[in-house]
Amino acid sequence: VMNVIFAVIFIASAAILLFLEPENFLSALLSGAGKSATLCISLIATYAVWMGLMKVWEDSGISRGVSRLLKPVAKKLFKTEHEETLDAVCMNLSVNLLGISGAATPYGVRAANLLDKTEHAEYASAMFFILNATSIQLIPTSIISVRMALGSAAPADIALPTLIATVFSTLLGAMLCRIFIPPKKAENTAFFLK
Repeated sequence: VMNVIFAVIFIASAAILLFLEPENFLSALLSGAGKSATLCISLIATYAVWMGLMKVWEDSGISRGVSRLLKPVAKKLFKTEHEETLDAVCMNLSVNLLGISGAATPYGVRAANLLDKTEHAEYASAMFFILNATSIQLIPTSIISVRMALGSAAPADIALPTLIATVFSTLLGAMLCRIFIPPKKAENTAFFLK
């Protein structure tokens, strides 16, 4: 659906530009492509650094320490005691806190698959989706990288507003999930820990 929407927006914009200023169409197209390439290279460098750092954190045990700090909250939030599930969830959440959602994806996929097998699968999966969609950002790394690539004079100025907005959206989302999809014991479902 999103591909169709973007295609329609691009075709409509191109048609309007061709109609109003046909002489600027090609230069605008090439300029946009150049800016996109510059942005992609900047993001690749940022992700390479953060993915390398995440690997160092994993190998040194720091990520496990952060994961252990998040576990008590995760146990209550997701209504599960399964260690492997909690590890994947906590790793995903800790990487998202650093604003590098691309690096959190492998942990997120693993956590989502494991949460689908838990006793409160519907609730836990919904909560996990909400926490990933709203994701508290202590350091909005990706956004800062985009702002740097686009020449912002103060790319890190977005940090405090992003933190405030994401804390609010995460708390509101979690609260609404608890109200509208309360955890309930699944009937006739073998809990996968047994």
